[in-house]
Amino acid sequence: MTLNGWLQILLFCGIVLVLVKPLGAYMTRVFGGERSLLSPLLTPIERGLYRLAGTSEREEQHWTSYAFAMLLFNMLGVFVLYALQRLQAGLPYNPAGMAAVPPELSFNTAVSFVSNTNWQNYGGESTMSYLTQMAGFTVQNFVSAATGIAIALAFIRAFARASGKAIGNFWVDMTRATLYVLLPISIVLTLVYVYLGVPQTLGPYVNGTTLEGAHQTIAVGPVASQLAIKMLGTNGGGFFNANSAHPFENPDAISNLIQMVSIFAIGAALTNVFGRMVGNQRQGWAILATMGVLFIVGVGITYWAEAAGNPLMHAFGLAGGNMEGKEVRFGVALSSLFAVITTAASCGAVNAMHGSFTALGGLIPLVNMQLGEIIVGGVGAGFYGILLFIIVAVFVAGLMVGRTPEYLGKKIEAKEMKMAVLAILCLPLVMLVFTAIATVLPSAVAPIGTAGPHGFSEILYAYTSAAANNGSAFGGLTGNTLWYNVTLGISMLAGRFLVIIPALAIAGSLIAKKAVPASAGTFPTDGPLFVGLLLGTILIVGGLTFFPALALGPIVEHLVAIAGQTF
Repeated sequence: MTLNGWLQILLFCGIVLVLVKPLGAYMTRVFGGERSLLSPLLTPIERGLYRLAGTSEREEQHWTSYAFAMLLFNMLGVFVLYALQRLQAGLPYNPAGMAAVPPELSFNTAVSFVSNTNWQNYGGESTMSYLTQMAGFTVQNFVSAATGIAIALAFIRAFARASGKAIGNFWVDMTRATLYVLLPISIVLTLVYVYLGVPQTLGPYVNGTTLEGAHQTIAVGPVASQLAIKMLGTNGGGFFNANSAHPFENPDAISNLIQMVSIFAIGAALTNVFGRMVGNQRQGWAILATMGVLFIVGVGITYWAEAAGNPLMHAFGLAGGNMEGKEVRFGVALSSLFAVITTAASCGAVNAMHGSFTALGGLIPLVNMQLGEIIVGGVGAGFYGILLFIIVAVFVAGLMVGRTPEYLGKKIEAKEMKMAVLAILCLPLVMLVFTAIATVLPSAVAPIGTAGPHGFSEILYAYTSAAANNGSAFGGLTGNTLWYNVTLGISMLAGRFLVIIPALAIAGSLIAKKAVPASAGTFPTDGPLFVGLLLGTILIVGGLTFFPALALGPIVEHLVAIAGQTF
């Protein structure tokens, strides 16, 4: 590790912290229906969209209606995206003549983008037409991110409102998230990326001749516009197969920094939105502090492991950092930082190949996802994920002090606990059950690229990434098979909607309760003691569930590497 590497990491953290308050204040005004700088331009468009949806900003929904609207919209998105892929050979804006995508791959990809996972069992530049990329993937990058923000807002209202029956309006929340937050920032980012050298064109692929005289087709297209929202919306699906390791998606260190900040910006600012809406910004800072501790520890372990290099090299007396699978222009520090950011925030974009990391370096991205990606998390998704752990934490605190658990004046009772545990346990259920089946199924084992514990990690990482709605891959596993396309698709659906539905049920239950005034016996939830309790709850309830599986994968891989064994 170097001082320069840590300075780059601290620079990133500093920029994110500086953005939290202004972006949080802006989003609070937007979702509160207050006037903003963009209101004169966007209000007529906003109201026109409400008329098309048959609603208005004054109409609110019960949690069941909110959930139904969300499910209906997202299932319609799956159908449209599936149809675009199956019919793309006969549709316009297909200069490279891309063929129709096979049914099982179309299903996997449609579910992937609608669930904000963006798992890619295909090469973008060699499989998808411009129309599919723009009208399909880019649109879903916006609305899937907006869906996550909407669910987070519904959950926040459950604590912010004294009592009531409605948790907001899904159509209003999603529209405002798209029009006032995601779209304007993405337009600015698109222009910045074009300036930095990212392609943005509807022209055909470019034919070139190499120095050796060979002919080469260079893929281009509407890259910058998809890149902007894929990072800002923590989507992660790249226009190119190499994702943010491709020079057309990530030309230099400046674009790399912008992309990393984009991934964390909205998720971190939502903690400030929470604090403002509940009337106590310290509550938001306490949640952000918990996320920050987990993040810094993860970055430190990954950077240390990658800087130390492969233990096998040490056995032969060779030292040096692990540069396998990394871009020279980013190096060990920025590759390690990007890997932790993208798996902490359910983004899935990569600027290095995680399967080439050392065993311990690859362990942290796995753990980040298995915790539910509550370290900032996907836009909205990480926040309602950590609220589930907060409910468990205050319940434990209530048991310890012998009084009814409460959070921000709302009593946490049996119903809320059951829903929280159901939402938290659905992830390990999907991740571990499918991994166990795949490890004994010959057709699922055959596509593994590496023997031994690393091969097991490839399978575990795939199902972890899918269920956590991350989308990054460990590499080495050929996922474009019938088994993986179908089961990973099911994992993505379960990881998204089997968490959202219980979260909305909790919101519906809490919002109907009257807030209880704080007393001398109320457990404070805005200080270091609460941060420590929440950290312990996350690591014990979320982390220990996966320890046996991790012991069979990256942990044993590290131990046998120290012993000098290879596979």
